[in-house]
Amino acid sequence: MLATLTEDRFSRSDWIFERKLDGVRCLARRDGRGAVRLLSRRDQDMSRTYPEIVDALAEQADTDLVVDGEVVAFVGRRTSFERLQGRLGLTDPDAARAAGIAVFFYVFDLLHLDGRDTRRLPLLSRKKLLRAALTFDDPLRYTTHRREAGEEAFRAACERGDEGVIAKRAAAPYSGGRSKDWLKFKCVRDQEFVIAGWTDPQGSRSAFGALLLGYYGDGKLHYAGKVGTGFGDAMLRRLGAELSARAVESSPFGERVKERDVHWARPELVAQIGFTEWTRDGMLRHPRFQGLRTDKAAQDVVRE
Repeated sequence: MLATLTEDRFSRSDWIFERKLDGVRCLARRDGRGAVRLLSRRDQDMSRTYPEIVDALAEQADTDLVVDGEVVAFVGRRTSFERLQGRLGLTDPDAARAAGIAVFFYVFDLLHLDGRDTRRLPLLSRKKLLRAALTFDDPLRYTTHRREAGEEAFRAACERGDEGVIAKRAAAPYSGGRSKDWLKFKCVRDQEFVIAGWTDPQGSRSAFGALLLGYYGDGKLHYAGKVGTGFGDAMLRRLGAELSARAVESSPFGERVKERDVHWARPELVAQIGFTEWTRDGMLRHPRFQGLRTDKAAQDVVRE
């Protein structure tokens, strides 16, 4: 279940409000024998990437359940997708533990419990069952919420430097896909974009100069601008190799892209991009690369 972005901040007695976390979405499945799997939005197995979360769920009482939540890493008291990048893609549990990046699993919903499908229950009923079903010791954390005071929660989140707030209709069932029963109040502007090309590097820069970004709409890939900041040397090398392996002769975009010295790539890689605003002509203003996302398919990327 995914949230819909809105600019309408509100306070209502039939909604709850949770902190928006800047991490990777995760479904966790635990059978009654203690076997655990962690799955991304694309059904990729992340169990070997976050072995401490697997262990924490395996050590719970003999409960058969499926829960939904967010895996996060912190910089200070703020969740940071950029810091979490150091764990993404690691498939050796020993290397993951040795990375020096502590991760936590904030659990916020319950889909199945002891053979019972709980998705049709009201949200608050699911959260009550969730609170009783698990023991929440690090790295497992229960996602708390507020009732009614959505605007206050949003102001407090922005003052703390958080991503924002997720508003959820208290009586709503858990449905698949994007829903208006879950809404995003965002303090910062960021979202995923498809990487569909690159420009030549200038000066001492290696691998590439900037990435060409897009999103899907009406069956076409639309150009959203280019990003040339936010890359460390290791990411420049990694992305340079990934793009070279995906090089194609013609533009994947549905409209002409007026950039010089460009190279095209199969639109398969997805990047998290922070930016200040959209311009009138539909381009990103002051974009900054935050990391690669492996948990979302390129064809699912749309303009929020």
